[in-house]
Amino acid sequence: MMCGTTSTAESPMKTLNPAVARVLKRLHYPLDVILTCVRWYVAYPLSLRQLEEMMAERGVSVDHSTVHRWAIKLLPLLEKAFRRRKRPVGKSWRMDETYIRVKGEWRYLYRAVDKDGNTIDFLLRTHRDKAEAQRYFEKSMAQNGVPETVAIDRSGANLAALEAINDDRETPIKIRQSKYLNNLVEQDHRAIKRRTRPMLGFKTFRCARILLAGIELMHMLAKGKMKCALGIRLSDADQFYDLAT
Repeated sequence: MMCGTTSTAESPMKTLNPAVARVLKRLHYPLDVILTCVRWYVAYPLSLRQLEEMMAERGVSVDHSTVHRWAIKLLPLLEKAFRRRKRPVGKSWRMDETYIRVKGEWRYLYRAVDKDGNTIDFLLRTHRDKAEAQRYFEKSMAQNGVPETVAIDRSGANLAALEAINDDRETPIKIRQSKYLNNLVEQDHRAIKRRTRPMLGFKTFRCARILLAGIELMHMLAKGKMKCALGIRLSDADQFYDLAT
């Protein structure tokens, strides 16, 4: 599916992705209000209560908890639609993990970018060990292909995970352990952390996983990682709305 030229927020309901349409029918608010609130929540460093106030200034009465429910229901569908339209990534990866607070405890968001800074994939896990790192690599490779080279820091767990993957490969992945090479992904973490900071931690692992996927989705749209029709360059907002079709 290629990007259209009209934002979903202005499109008739019949053009929507059937799964999205089924969810929206039960939410009892105008389509443009729902999608705008969800996009703002994952695109900008805003709290739910700030979003509630911003919508009130525009004459829309919506409770902050309602916006949260909209995000939890819609973001998995939009992320799934994006993955079908994600552009290919490079074969040289930089992988690292960053800390995310869930229910007052630190959890680990595994992430990687290619040498051009394009997001490979991400995975939120409860532990930081070989098994979790290997699960991340296997998920990323299943969806993005096998890299030629992976740069990691001095983490023994990440090294052990890659070595375990190489044990089953005829052509091994080249492993490079260098903090300097990993600066690119460490810098990229900051865009995600800037957005999660106003959330003051997540209440459940499930909510954290869904909202982080939404934040990563907007981050990838900003990088231009969604396939669009030849010659068309939609805004980040229109790309987000277009995913609902």
